[in-house]
Amino acid sequence: MPVIDMVLIALAGVGAGAINAIVGSGTLITFPTLVALGYPPVTSTMSNAVGLVAGGMSGTWGYRRELRGQWHRLRWQIPASLVGALSGAWLLLHLPEKVFTQVVPGLLVAALALVVVGPRIQAWARRRAEQSGRSADHVSAARMVALVAGTFAVGVYGGYFTAAQGILLIAVMGALLPEDMQRMNAAKNVLSLIVNIVAAVAYTLVAFDRISWAAAGLIAAGSLIGGFFGAHYGRRLSQNALRAVIVVVGLIGLWRLMAV
Repeated sequence: MPVIDMVLIALAGVGAGAINAIVGSGTLITFPTLVALGYPPVTSTMSNAVGLVAGGMSGTWGYRRELRGQWHRLRWQIPASLVGALSGAWLLLHLPEKVFTQVVPGLLVAALALVVVGPRIQAWARRRAEQSGRSADHVSAARMVALVAGTFAVGVYGGYFTAAQGILLIAVMGALLPEDMQRMNAAKNVLSLIVNIVAAVAYTLVAFDRISWAAAGLIAAGSLIGGFFGAHYGRRLSQNALRAVIVVVGLIGLWRLMAV
């Protein structure tokens, strides 16, 4: 591999790790980079998923404080992400890639719209809870079911393509949970990490020879560093600033994805 390619892949890994910790669409940096350097799309997807596990770990560790008090929900969301990721990984190995990539732009637009209107949805939910005499932080059984179903669907998508799954998770949780952005971002990091681990293990077991281990290693090294710095600086952002970053990065990612 040429040195310039190694540098570009490693730098893309740094950027992806940082953005994944803050927003969750770092794949939209590394995936187009690998494709632009001549790697086949499926090889790029698999190598990217393997490499970004390291960044997911450092980003999750950086947000560990915000995870407190969320495990009563995560104990349901984690299995949903796990099963969804297994399903998505199976789809990648059996279906043409364009089956999902054709719907990615629409999913991203919908997710970004939910991120923008999330505060209004939460304000409406709080008003209804208060009017019914319940705590504003109460999550009904119906909303919990919707949350688990949404987490599963994003897990399927993430196991197949991984790009922008963090934005989709934030959108789902933002529409259903009475949580602030930083705490949802922490939960998103855990769930995205699980999806990436499942996908990486599945790809390694089933398609070991289709993974570029050199590229995966460079992405891992870069994303490990990027995840640490992304968590460090991302948790300093205000809710509105974090929401703005998610929307801006999502729009850039949408443009990059459609250009691939």
